[in-house]
Amino acid sequence: MVIALNLMILPAQAQQGAVVLFQNVRIFDGRSAALSAPSNVLVRGNKIEKISPASATSDAGQTVAIDGAGRVLMPGLIDAHWHAMLIRPTPASAIGGDVGYNNLLAGAEATDTLMRGFTTVRDVGGPSFGLKQAIDEGIVAGPRIYPSGAMITVTSGHGDFRQFSDLPRTIGGMLTRMERIGGSMVADSPDEVRVRVREQLMQGASQIKLTAGGGVSSPFSPIDVVTFTEPELRAAVEAAENWGTYVAAHAFTSAAIRGAIAAGVKSIEHGFLMDEATAKLIAEKGVWLSLQPLPEEMRQGLPAGSVQRAKADEVWPGIARTYELAKKYKLKTAWGTDILFSPALAKRQGAILASLVRWYTPAEALAMATGTNAELLALSGKRNPYPGKLGVVEEGALADLLLVDGNPIENIKLIEDPAKNFLVIMKDGKIYKNLVAGGKPN
Repeated sequence: MVIALNLMILPAQAQQGAVVLFQNVRIFDGRSAALSAPSNVLVRGNKIEKISPASATSDAGQTVAIDGAGRVLMPGLIDAHWHAMLIRPTPASAIGGDVGYNNLLAGAEATDTLMRGFTTVRDVGGPSFGLKQAIDEGIVAGPRIYPSGAMITVTSGHGDFRQFSDLPRTIGGMLTRMERIGGSMVADSPDEVRVRVREQLMQGASQIKLTAGGGVSSPFSPIDVVTFTEPELRAAVEAAENWGTYVAAHAFTSAAIRGAIAAGVKSIEHGFLMDEATAKLIAEKGVWLSLQPLPEEMRQGLPAGSVQRAKADEVWPGIARTYELAKKYKLKTAWGTDILFSPALAKRQGAILASLVRWYTPAEALAMATGTNAELLALSGKRNPYPGKLGVVEEGALADLLLVDGNPIENIKLIEDPAKNFLVIMKDGKIYKNLVAGGKPN
């Protein structure tokens, strides 16, 4: 552990515009099932400049050389369903606690997220704009964040964490604390939806998140309920499309999913209670399905006898069937974790990815968390905060890279222990961790 700390490079020390040469690596490119022949990968600034045979000589000049010794170089991992501000606090402190403290918690978790090898996350609900700015400016080490801003919900919808004492709600009246801190925004008409969506875009949202049906964690949102009307959903889609981006909708049931698709939503989050006809519809319309192999510990962590636990018991059996439908109909499937209020589960982020081998090969699972997830991120168009190609190892791509001590295509469990097995973590061409002995300038 002492060695690891000595060789870990945090933002103040991260190289600016350095030239880094990974020598003698086998590449998992984020798409292919097979590794490359031994290769060299030259990174200049924040992009991969050149990939050449390992036998080629380098004329890159003064570089930081990292001897891969035949190890695997792969893209940084991407979590497509993350809540950066909601990992470490409790539900009560997330809404009612000190905002400054919660931001510091989120900054610490962001650093841990990066050190688990996750160089990018799509944040699908929460006040993460300030955290993103701090990471982008190098104040805090963390992943790239594609922020949605506040979840848009309806009265008693998923994401409405108000209490009865906050009722009745007056449209245009005083906002509750949940809304003031940017966690969720309640909107009960097409016009109000349009305003709330535009507010998130104004603050820098790369995509919009709505909750089209009931959810597990919200106390007053039954699973079977369809929340937004189609005109309300269309207002969100129109506002997002006017900005060149898209809407992602939380939806479990077939009715909620179908309503969202009819309104033009491009990404369905979860979908665990869909029927086969709805899976066919998703395939026909080319809509993304953002799935999560939610671990059993997440369900068991909800208090026995609680409303939330009862709803989780209803949802969890659908997870496996939804993955089977996604495979059967070749749906465009993204991967994420949806971890909430559990720093312990966050430490298992890589293990949750590895659990996909229940349905996919290791190469398919890793491709989903790299090249495939990057395709979903690209739907944000000009609202993309990080223009460039993510999730792949190829010339011209952004240099988000992991050097793995072993072959994750053969043994995906390597990603379950990133502290040991991720020897180098690079994001945007900067080295944040290097445990390779002898890494030094040529």
